[in-house]
Amino acid sequence: METATTRRNTAADPTRPRALITGASAGLGREYAKQLALDGYDLVLAARGREALEACADELERHYGIVVQVQVVDLATQEGIDDLIDVIDRERIDVLVNNAGFGLKTSLMDTDPEQLIANDMVMLRAVTLLSRAAARHMRDRGRGGIVTVSSLAALGAYGVYSAVKSAALLVTEALSSELIDTPVTVTAVLPGFVKTEFHDRMRVRRAGPEWLWLDAEHVVSESLRDARRGRVVSVPSTRYKAIYAIGQVVPRGLVRSLSGGFGVRRRKRS
Repeated sequence: METATTRRNTAADPTRPRALITGASAGLGREYAKQLALDGYDLVLAARGREALEACADELERHYGIVVQVQVVDLATQEGIDDLIDVIDRERIDVLVNNAGFGLKTSLMDTDPEQLIANDMVMLRAVTLLSRAAARHMRDRGRGGIVTVSSLAALGAYGVYSAVKSAALLVTEALSSELIDTPVTVTAVLPGFVKTEFHDRMRVRRAGPEWLWLDAEHVVSESLRDARRGRVVSVPSTRYKAIYAIGQVVPRGLVRSLSGGFGVRRRKRS
């Protein structure tokens, strides 16, 4: 496994805040990197592909005059998770963004066990262990923020994706309770449908009408604003806030029924 390298041998400015973002080479992760760079953060970008990370780092350094460090890791492995924990232990990280993730277009029973394990490693185990490591240092320093990208699917029963995102949401809420008497903020982001490469990589069609789909820029800007305000749960956009509110009161039996039907239709389309 390749290790982190500070780009162009330029040391990070100790007066600037630094953010670590997983899944940073595309989609929401890249947008988080862009907006935090605009706010003056130096960055540590983590993903599996060095080429995409380097291209992203080049663009951010050129446009925003910051220092970007790349960390090539596979969070589906314990080695990859440990590599990032080592970064958190060695270097000051002021903001952690747990964004890495991927979807499965097959049902629970039709998915290979190895894929199920990888799914759990990336979107739950990595979130739990990285958040724990970052929270301990942030608590000791008396400042910091953790943002975990969950999903509005956490309220449903769409198979493995809902299960792992729901667990990540609960971990985030539990951690926020542990840190309630500290200045450290912990925020779970529950976006709905977002226009990124996520569905293209799954090779499935986008579901629902166009008005349901949000721009990544809007999702990231609203979630960062909520995180700075100390909100534990961020649901970007008014339309999805309404869906979230309804989801709190709908009987679970109805949720399971609606989720099951949606999942079947989606698999048929894909």
